[in-house]
Amino acid sequence: MFSEIAPRYDLLNRVLSLGVDRLWRVAAVRAALEKNPSRILDLATGTGDIALLLKKVAPEAEVIGGDFAPPMLELARQKALKAGLEISFVEADALRLPFPDQRFDAVVIAFGFRNFTDYHRALVELYRVIAPGGRLCILEFPPPPRNGLGLLYRFYFTRILPLIGGLVSGNAAAYRYLPESVERFPDPDTLANMMNLAGFATRYQLFTGGITALHIGDKPSPAPASRVVRTGESDPDEPA
Repeated sequence: MFSEIAPRYDLLNRVLSLGVDRLWRVAAVRAALEKNPSRILDLATGTGDIALLLKKVAPEAEVIGGDFAPPMLELARQKALKAGLEISFVEADALRLPFPDQRFDAVVIAFGFRNFTDYHRALVELYRVIAPGGRLCILEFPPPPRNGLGLLYRFYFTRILPLIGGLVSGNAAAYRYLPESVERFPDPDTLANMMNLAGFATRYQLFTGGITALHIGDKPSPAPASRVVRTGESDPDEPA
């Protein structure tokens, strides 16, 4: 499904979000770069928008984009080449990442976590590849809020968006899947709790009246080693 909609993916992102998705992505990139990471993974990179933005803002960092849809990755490579940015794009399964332990200082997932088949397993795998002190940023659509804006958004999301998406992409099923997957996704508090259970210290921020949520999870740094002073000996740092 994602391979089939790849050629019109960027256009539809801009049209269906009225361009607001750019602001959401900038917020995720700022959060990911807050600790000045040197090794960054953009997982579920799609056509590479986040990866390109990361590299533009932090040119000295190593940026890798991972996705499971080869046509998406090919478009991402073309965009990086055209922009003159050195980014590696690799085929990757989020539940079995092809990276060693503690490989990255930061991982960003923008509108892709919702599509993983096992959220807990994905979080455990992400925790594995993030170095101590590193950060996970998940930008995602939670279920629409139960207020006036949420009702209006739900109508647009379930009635208008699939129609436009189907006409432009030629794959109506893909854009019926989108609102269905959002409705099934955990609410922000539940996702934060899932991240906490996986080991992350988590907080989140809502955007555009709760239409999107940015979850930020920090992997704890190791505690400093304690020194053992034997009975009858003095601590060398203590004054005599």
